[in-house]
Amino acid sequence: MKTFYPKLLVLVALALPTAAAAQSGYTEDRLNQLQQSITLLTGQIEQLQYRIQQLQQQNEKMQADYEYRLDQLEKGRGGGGPRPNPGPSSPPPPPQASAAPPPGTNAANSDQLYHDAFKMLQDGDYAGAEKAFKTFVQRNPQHVLAGNAQYWLGETYYARRDYQNAMGAFAEGYKVYKASPKGPDNLLKLGITLAVLNRKSDACAVFARFNQDYPRATDLQKRRIEQERQKNGCG
Repeated sequence: MKTFYPKLLVLVALALPTAAAAQSGYTEDRLNQLQQSITLLTGQIEQLQYRIQQLQQQNEKMQADYEYRLDQLEKGRGGGGPRPNPGPSSPPPPPQASAAPPPGTNAANSDQLYHDAFKMLQDGDYAGAEKAFKTFVQRNPQHVLAGNAQYWLGETYYARRDYQNAMGAFAEGYKVYKASPKGPDNLLKLGITLAVLNRKSDACAVFARFNQDYPRATDLQKRRIEQERQKNGCG
């Protein structure tokens, strides 16, 4: 028994670093999963906000149209006498061979493409989401959601640990859509990706630019930046 306890203590001592490393790795993976879930939930909120904005715009247009028609009716009644007979109506023009698409069709198709791409991202179809977001940005570089799409394109790479392409996508999002609502997230994720690629000095330089470029970033984004700075030993 006297020889057993020292051997047991040695084994326990040797096992402790391994167990601690395993626990640390599990915690890191779990944290990454939680951050990914928060990111996707944020994307869902962005989509809902965009749809609400569209509905508000549609409602404003309908209200303006209603007021215009009501105004025209009131002006017609105020003429003091019966309105002149317009006479027999002329026959409608013959239909053309190719009619133009109704207004808003292209915008509706673009919105649907974006929502389909995000749905694929949520479902874990990263390759499909990559293709859809690429198509969206190529077809709609000036769309209000183009900066968002560029960011989520980067996320499709990051989720698959394709950090080189993720770095390029986030850098492109920061460069081209710096002023978009996803500009801060593109810069933040660019720094994180650089750190993963062991380019710590470049990552620290990116993190240092954040407060300068985005002084009005959210508290959550600022906390993430500070966490990443501390994690990577940035001065």
